[in-house]
Amino acid sequence: MYCASAPPLGEPQQPRVGPRWRGARAVVVATLFAVWVASAAAQPAEPTRIAYVDMKRLLDNAPQVAAGRERLAREFRERDAQLKAQEANLAALKRRQQTGSATLDETQSSQLAREIATLERGIDRLRGQLRGELGTRGAEELGRRWPEIQSVIVEFAREQKYDLVLQGPVLFAASSIDITDRVLERLRRAQPAQSPAPLVP
Repeated sequence: MYCASAPPLGEPQQPRVGPRWRGARAVVVATLFAVWVASAAAQPAEPTRIAYVDMKRLLDNAPQVAAGRERLAREFRERDAQLKAQEANLAALKRRQQTGSATLDETQSSQLAREIATLERGIDRLRGQLRGELGTRGAEELGRRWPEIQSVIVEFAREQKYDLVLQGPVLFAASSIDITDRVLERLRRAQPAQSPAPLVP
């Protein structure tokens, strides 16, 4: 009588997997995957909270920026008055040139024209210097205050659990996500009342 020989010791026997078992296993895996997908879909996703800040309106109205503008106005007040005085002098010379054209001789007319041209160049030079220095000082004042403004925006966003804060200008932002006024109110509370600094003589 013939008997199949047993496999040598130490060699594991390979289980015989028939087509029916493989099909059943595939069905079980597919069913478990479908249950997992349905469970994940059933859990409501937390909506992303987005806020918007109109930076132009914020910087135009923030008391920290307004205090910087007041300092610049005091700093440049004397030179601004000097420029206005020269502009008034120029306007008076031009009126004299127009009204006295019939009474001024050629020498007087030429001298007046030269005086007007010299004064115009001086005014243009002074105006350009003031504009450049004012721009530089304005950037310095804003740079000094910007960390505080940014910190207030970030602190407010974290407290209100916003995920993203956009800054303007943007194409469109609904009023429901505009937090500019609330940030301004917090900036006003953060700015202590200060008396104007005395002018340096």
